[in-house]
Amino acid sequence: MHSVFRIGDIRKLDKKSPLYEVDLKLTSDDDQQLRQLTDRIREEVDGTGWYRMGHLLLKIGQFDKAEGLYMALLEQASNDSDKAFIYHHLSWAKNDQGQYTEAASFYEMSLKIKRKTLPEDHSSLGNTYNNIGLVYDNMGDYSKALEFYEKAHKI
Repeated sequence: MHSVFRIGDIRKLDKKSPLYEVDLKLTSDDDQQLRQLTDRIREEVDGTGWYRMGHLLLKIGQFDKAEGLYMALLEQASNDSDKAFIYHHLSWAKNDQGQYTEAASFYEMSLKIKRKTLPEDHSSLGNTYNNIGLVYDNMGDYSKALEFYEKAHKI
């Protein structure tokens, strides 16, 4: 199994040395903070390999590569849930590239699918409404942004 340690204290050995002494404390199996962190990491890397790769590319700012990957995945998508997911991530790439019109369009496509397949109070809809609001906020269309923020808030 793996061992996880918390860093207790870090001290420089002496002023002339580039070495440090680090006090490590072994975590226990029932460490709540570690469990929460582990759960969060699992959420971040959820999905199949290609979806995780796209997510990683977005996280490191490789938007063009992520877009290419998601466009290829979109051609192969076999169900609405996958398509909604892909459109959502394409929106993320476009928004971070400053291509707000395209981002809004992809979010709207994702939203259209989600509204057909999910209950109206599903958190995924709230997330999408909020993200559309962010795009319109970035575009300077504050009344449209407010409209979507309010929809997200209702959920």
